[in-house]
Amino acid sequence: MPADLLKLLPGVEAALKAVAETEILPRFLKVARQHKADGSTFSEADIAAQEFLTRALGQLLHLPMLGEEMSDSAQREAWQAGDKGLWVMDPIDGTTNFLVGLPQFAVSVALLRGGKPVLGVSYLPMAGEMFSAVAGQGAWLNGEPLPLRPSGNQLSRAVACVDFKRLPAELAAHLVQSSPIYSQRNFGSSVLEWCYLAAGRVDAVLHGGQRLWDHAAGSLLVREAGGCAATFREDDFDQANPWRRQVIAALNPELFCLWRDWLRQHGAR
Repeated sequence: MPADLLKLLPGVEAALKAVAETEILPRFLKVARQHKADGSTFSEADIAAQEFLTRALGQLLHLPMLGEEMSDSAQREAWQAGDKGLWVMDPIDGTTNFLVGLPQFAVSVALLRGGKPVLGVSYLPMAGEMFSAVAGQGAWLNGEPLPLRPSGNQLSRAVACVDFKRLPAELAAHLVQSSPIYSQRNFGSSVLEWCYLAAGRVDAVLHGGQRLWDHAAGSLLVREAGGCAATFREDDFDQANPWRRQVIAALNPELFCLWRDWLRQHGAR
């Protein structure tokens, strides 16, 4: 399996770079905000990027496609049909950032087999950074092995990405009043934060509920870079509900255990 995935990787990377150049960046600060029924944000750029990726990925490997901008019923149908292979795409993660002119957004694609990611690519167009991973083969940033910076094992010195708005109130209060970490960040893009964790730019991540397209590529990136991921209740990240997963992750395995245990003791349940 690794040989066919490594052969496939350059084509996926080229597709992400092409969609950014042709569909996403030309629309930066030029499209209007729209809202889905659940209140989340999307734009013309998200739709155009997903259509582009659907065509490009289908030419590389003809498999069911699951994208963020599909209807819920279409997503579920693709999931059911994709046990032997499924493309999962997030055409623009960080749409609000994209719409208001913040450069922190990404386009992300994962290939799943048996419900688990085996190939993941996330591209940060404004930085020109291509993050890639293949199961059992490693993770890279523009071809350089990840992580770029090793992460320490002391919680008191850790920098963590924390999304407060989806956390249980008890846990959020503990993090504000008696945080065990050195510093907290939030970039408004789950994909970008997985990438930063894999690179060692941050040491840990906490999120109260990511969708499949948010975590599919990023969780593989982090684990192939030597990191660990779990949910609030499950230590096996891949066995949790794929549609909405809490995330506890860290690059250093020792730090991961400290982070996970502190969070579970203070309301991550």
